Amino acid sequence: MEQFYIPTLTKEDKEIHFDKIESKHLYKVLRKKIGDGITIVNGVGYRFEGTLTSVHDKQCTAVVNQYKKIPSDPYHLHLFIAPTKSNDRMEWFVEKATEIGVHAITPIICQQSERKLVKRERLHKIAIAAMKQSLGAYLPVIHPFCDFFSALKQLEGKAFIAHCHDTEKVILDSQVLAHKSISIFIGPEGDFSTEEIKAAADKNVTAITFGTKRMRTETAGIIACHSLSQLYM
Repeated sequence: MEQFYIPTLTKEDKEIHFDKIESKHLYKVLRKKIGDGITIVNGVGYRFEGTLTSVHDKQCTAVVNQYKKIPSDPYHLHLFIAPTKSNDRMEWFVEKATEIGVHAITPIICQQSERKLVKRERLHKIAIAAMKQSLGAYLPVIHPFCDFFSALKQLEGKAFIAHCHDTEKVILDSQVLAHKSISIFIGPEGDFSTEEIKAAADKNVTAITFGTKRMRTETAGIIACHSLSQLYM
């Protein structure tokens, strides 16, 4: 099943208008015809089923036959993650995290970050493509990047931090089920600094471990997403 994304679509709408890019894809790539069925999501939980009424490379239209509200996850995961040195690895992370299940991503600049700039619009487009491909109905929010200490002021719910320093840590599985709103901090290749770890502890951010192996930033982020998705299945 091919799924399309129109963020402005609401349950009150009776007709669907595709933009030039999606229309060209429908017409030239998928070779859709008038009368063909179409599935669209708006990224906030609604999935629409429609029928194409006009097919053209510049604009396609469809009528809405039905819609339904897809249940949201029983938890909300906000990942604060340091951008990886390689753009490709950060983009891979956003793609896979969207497929597995993440609700918000904030790139954070840490004291030992090697990359201090991210292309938010690019990550947003990757999240859209991943949501469509995985037949998801909810698009994760890609927040503007901020520094680590500013991020600590934005916390809601229970917060965790994954680092490699020799401190007391807990296993994520044993801590998370009592909370519905969860924030997890994943540091850069050089790890969080001692100052950052102390600041997190002062804000009651719980240190967690994913095991004895040292992981890449994007790997730790994926494990966090997967662990929560399995816990709440």
